[in-house]
Amino acid sequence: MFYRAILLFLIFFSSCINPKKSQFSESSNNQRFSILEKSKNKKLKLSNRFHLIDSLFKRIQKSPLDSLDLAIIAYKSTLHYKLNEKDSSLFYDHYLLKKALQETNNYYSGKAYLNIALHYDGHQKIDSAFYFYNLSKRHFQKLKDSSQVGRRLMSMGLIQQHQNDYFGSKESITEALQYLNSKKDSKYTSSSYNALGTNHRKLLNFEEAIRYYSLAIKTTQSKKDKLIYQNNLAATYIDEKQCDKAISLLTNIEKDELSRNNQREYARVLDNLTYAKWLSGKNIREVVFQKPLNLRKQNNDQRGQIASYTHLGEFYSKTNIVKATSYFDSVIQLSKTIKIPRAEKDALTFLMKLKPKNISLRDRYIFLQDSLYNQELKVKTQFAKYKYDDKVIQEENLRLEKENAEQELKVAKQRNQKILSYTIGVPLFLILGFLTYFFVQRSKRLKKENKTAKLEANYETETELSRRLHDDFGGKLNHAMLLLQSDVNNEEVLNIVDELYNQSRDFSREINDVDTGPNFKNFLVGMMGNYCKNRKLMTTGSTEVDWLKLSPLSKKTVFKVLQELMINMQRHSNATLISIVFEQTNKILKVTYADDGVGATKEELDIKNGLWNTEKRIKAIGGTIIFDSEKGQGFEARIQIPN
Repeated sequence: MFYRAILLFLIFFSSCINPKKSQFSESSNNQRFSILEKSKNKKLKLSNRFHLIDSLFKRIQKSPLDSLDLAIIAYKSTLHYKLNEKDSSLFYDHYLLKKALQETNNYYSGKAYLNIALHYDGHQKIDSAFYFYNLSKRHFQKLKDSSQVGRRLMSMGLIQQHQNDYFGSKESITEALQYLNSKKDSKYTSSSYNALGTNHRKLLNFEEAIRYYSLAIKTTQSKKDKLIYQNNLAATYIDEKQCDKAISLLTNIEKDELSRNNQREYARVLDNLTYAKWLSGKNIREVVFQKPLNLRKQNNDQRGQIASYTHLGEFYSKTNIVKATSYFDSVIQLSKTIKIPRAEKDALTFLMKLKPKNISLRDRYIFLQDSLYNQELKVKTQFAKYKYDDKVIQEENLRLEKENAEQELKVAKQRNQKILSYTIGVPLFLILGFLTYFFVQRSKRLKKENKTAKLEANYETETELSRRLHDDFGGKLNHAMLLLQSDVNNEEVLNIVDELYNQSRDFSREINDVDTGPNFKNFLVGMMGNYCKNRKLMTTGSTEVDWLKLSPLSKKTVFKVLQELMINMQRHSNATLISIVFEQTNKILKVTYADDGVGATKEELDIKNGLWNTEKRIKAIGGTIIFDSEKGQGFEARIQIPN
């Protein structure tokens, strides 16, 4: 039903895209489709169904063809096959392939390649079958039909397995499982697990073989297939010398009515069960081995006969060398008849143990071993080449598709760029012009504000120094002059003059420029120490700071701000303990000042001229300072400035 729906869609889609191309009218297409569906009615005789499809085929002209025409050709091939006219079926498969390739129809190209592959597979032309399975896969990959891709890979893997390329088979079937849907393709999924189990069994990796056979049993929805997979699992238990497990499983299979209906599989079950019982030490007579052998002869199952003769040969190997040799000779004759040299080689292995001095047996064994090795190597190389060539072609197709897509994208981009240049170019230019003007003006304004802030900070510093010179220094100087005029004790005058000298030196330190060179840290710590001669000063983190990383302006600002804080502490706080913590990150320097003085209220902080001056200095270089103090609870200032 799924492919019928696809077929209808393709018919109407092709008619809509190019109505001139179709050689039939819409009503004629409907009539043809109706006849095609009627020819698929299994209630009709095959001859009548063939007559219907043949009448449709005769109406197809040379060219052009549509999807319905290809469907008619495909089904004509199918009916030829059902009528056992296999050569005619193959002829129309090639005809379908030719027409499908002309119309670049990937679905029917893939279908034609599949039918041709099946034909060669049935005639044991494995290299041709593998080649056409691979071509079919390629076309379904173009359609992104993962289910069909997975099925082709599985068929390729089975061919590799039958040619003893177990590693190559594992690779193909593992890839197939990546494409198969566990629900939609459950039959093929379980079959793939079974094939992987066989590959591992042949490679003597019995643990993995058991795992994959168990997965096949678990996932299959076919009771018939399940019995086959269970038989394979039991055979692996025999290989692993787990005969009790094999006997238990085979006994259940042997009792199943469905197993008895399939004589070939039933004979295999009986043979494996008898062989497992014999290996486990049970008393088994020859007649029990003969029963599955007779069933295999009746059904002309020559491969099965090889297994029976091998088991009978093993059965008599220790008790009757003549009979054992006869059975192994039968294996050799059959293997030559159906062209399975590996079976002959295995039989020779047993015969060489029975007749160790027979040189002809040894020579034949060595010849077969070399021949098989060369043949298997040739096959493996051929399969690997097919897959490698396919990979190269796919990569080349992907490269061309990518280049075409990139070229189309490039053209589309160029076209869109032209449109964009006309539609948004002018507005964008105006916006950029406006933004440029805005940022230039903003930069000028910020520079002006910074310059103003610096001037205000300098002005405030000068005002403060002027006030102190007038109030403190001038007052003491006037007092000294009055003392001299009063002719008082010279020692008192000298004390006042000494105070004036020390005070003038402090003023000089405040006014002088800051040393921002390599000695800045010592200069800074020394300044703070001068203000804390009668107090305890604790500094943390100053040695970890990379002072060379700071700009000269930032160093001056730190120095002046801390100096203002020290002066404020000395005059107003009555502090006994001062803590200063330095912390540097990639972008900023943090300085935290704290003392245990009397503190200040918010109103007092607002009117303190020195503190306001420090805030001006910090803002002038893009930094921040936050004051935190309450009356009677000390004073704290948190400073952040850029490196």
